[in-house]
Amino acid sequence: MTGSVHLKQKEKLLHLSRSRALYTPGATPNISPGHRGTFGADSEFGLLREVLLASPRNLSIVPCNRVSEEALRQGRSSCGTVAARQHRALADLLVALGARVRMVQSVAGLPDLAFTRDTSLMTPWGLVGLRPGAAHRRPEVDVVLSSARSAGIPLLGRVDFGRVEGGDVCLLRPGHVVIGVSGDRTDERGAEALGRLFRQRGWDVHITSVDRNLLHLDTHFCVIDHDVALACVERLEPSFLAAIRRMGIHLVPVRMDEVGSLGCNVLSVGRKRIISSGSAPRLDDAMRELGYEVHTVPLTEFTQCGGGVHCLTMPLSRQQATT
Repeated sequence: MTGSVHLKQKEKLLHLSRSRALYTPGATPNISPGHRGTFGADSEFGLLREVLLASPRNLSIVPCNRVSEEALRQGRSSCGTVAARQHRALADLLVALGARVRMVQSVAGLPDLAFTRDTSLMTPWGLVGLRPGAAHRRPEVDVVLSSARSAGIPLLGRVDFGRVEGGDVCLLRPGHVVIGVSGDRTDERGAEALGRLFRQRGWDVHITSVDRNLLHLDTHFCVIDHDVALACVERLEPSFLAAIRRMGIHLVPVRMDEVGSLGCNVLSVGRKRIISSGSAPRLDDAMRELGYEVHTVPLTEFTQCGGGVHCLTMPLSRQQATT
């Protein structure tokens, strides 16, 4: 956390940040208590029923990855008004596509809280608290888990060892999870700790190396359907690529400039519908040529921080995918 927060103040902030209900289109993210649904996810592409977002009110560019460092070098800064408008447009689009949106309130001193993907992971058995590699992000996990507990979302456990962030985790298919390890955001200890939760329940766990300059696995590999994924092939580990191809997954090629613009960082909402930031038009068109309905929402305030649509959304409930 940036700066220090006294214990009583922190407890108050956690209380105020608890997820209170569902987002309604065009509304500000301060909502009265709402729906408690069936939670769980076993893929990246099952029909999205409910998703967790967090208010970007305290968003700022933190020099903790290659993209944000370059943004600061160029003299950029965050605009709260634009960030709020873009985030609201994302929430409205999710609702329009049939997903319930649950919002976590902003907390002072947590500039990256909006990137909910990294703090936790919804599994078929409940929510798992993760352990971000960046020290300033670790208090985000407490906020999200507190919000989840208040909302009646089932908690499976928490990773207490090593480092692991949700951007490095891919629910490839039911029964198969991939965890990327760069050593910075996710390391071997964290990957093994998370992987153990899946192995104990009969899942195959594939741990693959990630170039630390690319931040997370989901910046250059993103599953959009049972047998389709976006992939920057030259930056993926050969053994991982071989495993993916053996599974019959078609790889839509991603260029390095599209990785840099967060164009690969997309979200499937199921039924061949994709949300993209629109930062890689060629890639969006490639998905459309394969029969996908691609919806774009500008997210420049977030991509300059190093995160796109996938980073900003943490699925809480997806329809069970077919194997």
